[in-house]
Amino acid sequence: MTDEIKQKPLKPKSTLGREVGVKAARKLRAQRHVTRTVWFGLGMMGLVGWSVAIPTLLGAALGLWLDQHFPEGRSWTLALLVAGLSIGCLNAWHWVTKEDRAMREEQEDDDDDNE
Repeated sequence: MTDEIKQKPLKPKSTLGREVGVKAARKLRAQRHVTRTVWFGLGMMGLVGWSVAIPTLLGAALGLWLDQHFPEGRSWTLALLVAGLSIGCLNAWHWVTKEDRAMREEQEDDDDDNE
């Protein structure tokens, strides 16, 4: 007789019960994805670091080459180092906002599924 009775999840009638249920589900989901989160964070730090370092170094290298082959009163090294750093920071900002947006959308989807 117990096989015939399908247990449905209880839907709380109060807003407090709903909030507690959503937070509990989010906590359980976070506990399942702990290793992914740690590796994801390390990977993101590496991505941000390289996305800033590579354009900065390329700008400095190009500036050194220009200073050696076309000596003028201006320092191409300094100008292109700053330009490379700016491009790298914009690139890192782009990646971080893209991942933040994806995480927020995933969280909103999960919250909608839990309600």
